[in-house]
Amino acid sequence: MEKLENRVSKIIVGAAIEVHRNLGGPGLLESVYEEALAYELMRSGFHVERQKEVPIVYKGQALGNPLRLDLVIERSVIVECKAVSEYNSIFEVQTLTYLRLTKLKLGLVINFGERYVKEGVHRVVNGL
Repeated sequence: MEKLENRVSKIIVGAAIEVHRNLGGPGLLESVYEEALAYELMRSGFHVERQKEVPIVYKGQALGNPLRLDLVIERSVIVECKAVSEYNSIFEVQTLTYLRLTKLKLGLVINFGERYVKEGVHRVVNGL
């Protein structure tokens, strides 16, 4: 049986392609793609949390600045939206840290700055 995270991630990628196509490709701000992707996924019936705040606890103390996740879909997949012309693998390292802090298993870094967004999708797993 296919895991929930994998089923959800396939739909997220399809929605990202739809958003990229409808907005005319690269060139817009990250926040525009994020909002459109959230809309597309909510339209499909998914539970979407946008700019979700996650407290960071250090040695038992909650730090003053919480982590802000671009999107959390179905309480199981983190989506980090980027809109850059030069992708940096540090985005995947950051997403892995987010997965560890939230104890989630799958993250997607989606770079809408690519000519073809499917080439800008990077899966990040935390023990999946």
